[in-house]
Amino acid sequence: MKTTGMIHRLAPLVAGLGLLLGACTKTPPEALGTLEHDRITLPAAAAERIVAVQVREGEQVQAGQLLLRLDPAHTRAELAAAEAQLRQQHEVLAELEAGPRFENIDQARANLAAAQAQAREARAYYARLLPLKSQSYVAAADLDRARAAAGNADGQAAAAGAALAALVHGSRPQQIAQAQAAAAAAAAQVRAQTVLLDKLSVVAPRGGWVDSIPYKLGDQAPVGSPLAILLAGDTPYARIYVPEQQRAGVHVGDAVDVYVAGRATPYAGKVRMLRSEPAFTPYYALIGEDAARLSYLAEIALGADADALPAGLPVRVEFAGAAK
Repeated sequence: MKTTGMIHRLAPLVAGLGLLLGACTKTPPEALGTLEHDRITLPAAAAERIVAVQVREGEQVQAGQLLLRLDPAHTRAELAAAEAQLRQQHEVLAELEAGPRFENIDQARANLAAAQAQAREARAYYARLLPLKSQSYVAAADLDRARAAAGNADGQAAAAGAALAALVHGSRPQQIAQAQAAAAAAAAQVRAQTVLLDKLSVVAPRGGWVDSIPYKLGDQAPVGSPLAILLAGDTPYARIYVPEQQRAGVHVGDAVDVYVAGRATPYAGKVRMLRSEPAFTPYYALIGEDAARLSYLAEIALGADADALPAGLPVRVEFAGAAK
């Protein structure tokens, strides 16, 4: 009986000790994710055949290194046509700026003189016929034809005078502006074709590793299709999904421990990005009841000691500061 009473008196003490030990050994909040590198996709600038592949999948490349080359024949022809169009527009502009030739002006003066002479002759002939009408020495139809010829000759003389004036005044400012705009458009087309020709030689914009080359030698990929996918950056980062109930305790700049699959020792990391808009937790980052909860995408920067880690490995991140 004494033993039973003692057990009843010690039960609350044992329960309190258990709670204290549980609080001391409470694990910090954690989140799951994967190691990632920045993925760079290099699309096809033109639907041309692949004529050279200089790298292999998994190969490390440097910035500016040639990866593959597309057939440049068609683009070079388009560039040559654009350059010819540009030269033509430059010549048209130069002609308008120079104005008419002196020979053309002299020809217009001669045409005006001839038209004026014909007009004087036609008017004189009409003037000679006009007095004869009252004496019925000339038919009314002949007089009408003479009057029409005189008017037509005057019109021809006026047209020749206007043509001479147009040549003397030269090109209008609007014509020169239009020629300048056409030359600028042709120059832009040349630049566009030059850029396109350069893009047919696909180079690495950053150093990294070749993750994938979807098309092979001889293939003709559609415009915009990925010709090569690179994993850029020397050090991977951890992409994790912070559960909803832990979001308030995690901030950009917090130090965390990153446990990588296959490595017993954690890597030191720091939260460099934390999304403010939530999303549902992906299947590979589920933790217990978190499957029905929202999560927040975050990125964890790692140090130089993680350079050799490959992308795609599962990681577990512990937020030591959030457990306090």
